[in-house]
Order: sequence, then C-alpha cells, then structure tokens
Amino acid sequence: MKHLKGLMFLVAVVTVFLWTGIGSADEILIGYTGPLSGPAAEYGRDCANGVEMAVQDINAAGGVKLNGKSYLFKLEKMDDRVDPTQALNNARRMQAKGAIAVFNPVFTCIAALKKVNEEKGAEFILMGYTSTPKATEIANTLHISIPPPFTVYNSAFLDMAWKQGWRKAAMLITLGAYGDENRVDFKQYWEKLGGTITIDKPANYYTETDFSSQLTAVLSTNPDVIFAGGPSATTALVVEQARNMGFKGGFVFIDQARADYCASILKDKKLLDKTISVAAVDTIPFAGASAFNKRYMNTYKRINNMEAVQNYMAMQALAKAIAAAGKAGDVVAIRAAFPKAFPLIGNQFPTEAHGITQDGRMMIFPYAQMVKDGKPAAPEVYAWWPKTDKEFQQVKKVSKSTSPLIWKTR
Repeated sequence: MKHLKGLMFLVAVVTVFLWTGIGSADEILIGYTGPLSGPAAEYGRDCANGVEMAVQDINAAGGVKLNGKSYLFKLEKMDDRVDPTQALNNARRMQAKGAIAVFNPVFTCIAALKKVNEEKGAEFILMGYTSTPKATEIANTLHISIPPPFTVYNSAFLDMAWKQGWRKAAMLITLGAYGDENRVDFKQYWEKLGGTITIDKPANYYTETDFSSQLTAVLSTNPDVIFAGGPSATTALVVEQARNMGFKGGFVFIDQARADYCASILKDKKLLDKTISVAAVDTIPFAGASAFNKRYMNTYKRINNMEAVQNYMAMQALAKAIAAAGKAGDVVAIRAAFPKAFPLIGNQFPTEAHGITQDGRMMIFPYAQMVKDGKPAAPEVYAWWPKTDKEFQQVKKVSKSTSPLIWKTR
C-alpha cells in the first residue's frame, strides 16, 4: 500500500507537470481559412494538407528554438467556402486567439484579407496561395504570395505548344475573375507568338458537367489545340467529351488544372495525349520529391499536387523566418526576416524556393510537362525571377535539380 501511495503521488506530480507546461514547448498558432466544403473543397483541402504536413514535420524535428526556448506549431483550419466575408471573420477569430499568420488560397478572399491584416494591434502575416499577378499589385507589408505567377506558367505552356506546330487555338477556360485573367493572358501571348484564337467560349467549371454545347462551337472552328481548364475534375470531363466528339488535337491547361489528376479520373489515360500542364509531383527532378509524394499519398489517401507541395514549402519558410527573427509573436520582424529563410533546396524538400521578390512572391520553381502516349514526359524546370544571366548562373549553382534549368523572364 505504501508503494502504491508513492506511485500515485508520482503520477499526480507528473500530471501537474504536464498540465502546467513546465519544461514543455510553447505553441505558435498558425491559421488556415479556405474552402473545405463546397465546389472548391478538394482544392482547399490540398492547400491545407500541405501546411499541415509541414507543421507535423517541423514539430517532429523539435519545432523552432528562440533564445534557448522551444516552440511547436499548432494549425487551426476553418472553412470559408470561398466567401470573402467568412474568410475575414475566420481570420479575425484566429488572430484574436494569437495566430501570427493565416493561409488562404483564393484571390478574392486574399484581396479582402489584405484590407485588415495590417490593422494596428491585430496584425498577422497573410500567406496567400494564388498565382494571379494582381496578388502582389495590392501593396501590403505583411503579405507573402506563395506560387509562381500564372503568366510564367502560361508562357512556358504556350512555348511548348508552339514547338508542337500548333497554330490555331480555341479557348474553353473557366468563368470568373481568375479565368478571365487567364484568357486575356493566353490570347496576348499566343498572338505574340504568331498564333490565332479561333473562338473564346468560356464555361463554368464549378457548376457544369456537360460541355457539349461549348465544345460543338469550339470544334466547329477546327483548332489544333484547346486552351482549357478550371478545377481538375471538370477539366477531365471536357477532355473526355472533346475526344468522344472526335477531337484529336492538343490541350493546354491553365495552372489550376492537373493532367495527372485528370488521369486518375479518366479510365482511358490516352485521352490526355498531347496535353500540356503543370507537372506531376512524382516527376519533379529533386531527391526530396519522391519521399514527400509517397508520404503525402499514404497520409491523405489522395493524389499529390503542387497545391500541397507549395503550401508545404511556404510553411517551412515561415518557420525559418520565425527562427531568423528570433521572436515568436512579432509579425513585423518575422515578415522582415523572410529573405533569411531561403534557399530551401531540393535534396531536403520536394521542390526548391530560392528567395522572395521585392513585392513578396516566393521564388519557387514552376514546371511544365506534356503527356505523350498516356505517360508524362520529363518536366521542364523554370527559373523566372533572375534579372541577369549572372543571377541565373547563381541559381543553377545552388540548385540540386537533376534536370536542366530554363531561364524564363516574363
């Protein structure tokens, strides 16, 4: 009995020790608001998964140490269903709880959040996942834009399409602000190359599942290639219906749509032959990509994509910026320390990020890839941020890419 009482006393002491947090790491709260239900839920979950996986990896490695003290990260996720007002409410609630940063993956919501994240006494770093160039045109001292601008993707895709000998292009791109911007950019760059746009027939990829009327109009112009895309699931339907209607030409997707995701939906993979899009994660030419891809698919039981990869990289950069700032709660100091978080190199990470631009966009590699005979060809890797050949040579020197880098300015 005496020994039992002693054991019970020891358990009580340990319990108090754990509950009071003595000797344990403090927490840094990170917020995520995005579409976790509704039409854009798959996209939103992929972005959130990338942040979550990075948090788990950083915590497993001991978190960040500041002045001899350890800090672990806690991620809080909230659904906003692509509603800017709800995103604003979510972000304010998370900031009130102490969140130093909030991730969001939709431009309309990011634009709304940019109006409040610098408010005195309620500041937070806005980690925005959107490829629209307008994201960095809205001045904000506490904003990070994560992916490459879609203008870089579009020019890479269209250069690849031009090399195929395609000259006549029809556009069947999703409706909405993001789709509208892409249509303008596709048209301008394609015509600059010397190509023609035979028809512009937008469709709502979020609500429609039958694209036969739009495709009838598109195919009547006899295009060599169709510029298409929105969410990958409905983009796959466009491809399938176009092939069933006899189209044998090529496809170029906007950066939102993924050929590998479409392939996972379509029974006949050869329907995607001659399709150009963002590369599949398992083909990225870095040692860290394969292991990350395997872990992601095992953890989330779903196909991996660039949304997860690039949000993972952004969270890793945020953690390193906190360590460089030496302060867990000073968002101004953390944002100022972001340039010190780089480079993040591909022998340790699934892709590479080499810095941050003056207007706050991460210098992260985009990839273009073509499907041939039902299989993805080796991806092309682009460095879009160097201003001079000297800067480009420095990127090449640091990078661990097993594929040649291409310098693409736009």
